Amino acid sequence: MLGVSRLLNGTVTPMDALRFGRRTQGAPGYLLHYSADKKPVVVWNATRRCNLFCMHCYADSHNREYPGELTTEEGRRLLDDLAGFGVPTVIFSGGEPLMRPDLLELAAYANDLGLRCVLSTNGTLITEDAARRIEQAGFAYVGISLDGIGPRHDKVRGKLGAYDDALGGLRRCRELGVRVGLRYTVHRKNLDQLPGIFDLVEEEDIPRVCVYHLAYAGRGDRIRAYDLEPAETRAAVDHIFVRTRDFHRRGLEKEILTVDNHTDAPYLHMNVQQEQPDRAEEVYQLLAWNGGNQSGIAIGCVDPQGSVHADQFSWHYSLGSVRERPFSAIWTDAGEPRMAVLKDRKAALKGRCRSCRYLNLCNGNLRVRAERYFGDFLAPDPACYLTDEEIGIEPGTPEAAEAARWPVPVQEAARSPA
Repeated sequence: MLGVSRLLNGTVTPMDALRFGRRTQGAPGYLLHYSADKKPVVVWNATRRCNLFCMHCYADSHNREYPGELTTEEGRRLLDDLAGFGVPTVIFSGGEPLMRPDLLELAAYANDLGLRCVLSTNGTLITEDAARRIEQAGFAYVGISLDGIGPRHDKVRGKLGAYDDALGGLRRCRELGVRVGLRYTVHRKNLDQLPGIFDLVEEEDIPRVCVYHLAYAGRGDRIRAYDLEPAETRAAVDHIFVRTRDFHRRGLEKEILTVDNHTDAPYLHMNVQQEQPDRAEEVYQLLAWNGGNQSGIAIGCVDPQGSVHADQFSWHYSLGSVRERPFSAIWTDAGEPRMAVLKDRKAALKGRCRSCRYLNLCNGNLRVRAERYFGDFLAPDPACYLTDEEIGIEPGTPEAAEAARWPVPVQEAARSPA
């Protein structure tokens, strides 16, 4: 997760992180990215059931019962362990988490344990009563997915009226003082909606928007042919940067983030070098502390049946089950081979990633995307949109030969439109 607005606008500095000792405990949420101890934010997919049918759903959810999901008591034990382990935030996700009958009870329990609780929802089930119960449960933030404006959102989400219901749910939460934001996953089926999403943020006075790049998992893997070409990705990120600076210039302090393509970090640094060279060094320091992709490090996932994964897109590979061992024991098990690589992966990466000058800022990007595209967990991420020249690979060198073993779309050379 990249805090675009704070980095571009200079509203976070290295001194802010150092003031809290770069420690997870006690630091405000926006500084968690820069912590040195890297306690994981945990996504708990509390149920797989969902009332929508989104074309990019990483959980491949349907509106039906799924057997074997963690019980209320098992959920409480999980939350006890997460609190004891020092997890700063639990993201209650799904499927659609509000379809789990005890969801708000579990969130209130987590809040009493001192865990910061976030709700990731499609928003369509947030009636006035549900909004009151969300507020009472103590959620610090509610992220509501919108993948376009009006009918386009409905098409992406697979249900007529989903847009109006989601926007209504957002407004009901906001009226009760619950902090809300938008979550928008960009791909070729809704790329043209990106400007409208930013317009909506201003029109509705929404304080936060996270733009997600497509992850190749679940139905998201099935539609990867609709992922953006490198030039399209660059143009989209350029638009995000322009709108972010425009909000700030006009005194509209919106929190803008991008998620799941960690090429955005070096690309942001390149932008700052060009536009604000006097800030380039401090931005580089913050990006290095952020560390790029944090799967298996500062982000983890527990799926509906209790299996632990490196992130919410990696359900195909289980690190263990909380029904057999606590999350804290699974997460710190250096003997698990994939976990060992994830926590110190740089030397093991292949292709362009191995010799990229920005590896400290990106950390090899999203491993599940590389694995789905190439069938190799350590291959380069095909969604990198920087050229060989930009990442420091010279033609005719051994590094160029290694990169050529893993042909990816970026090799077709992507330059942003003027």
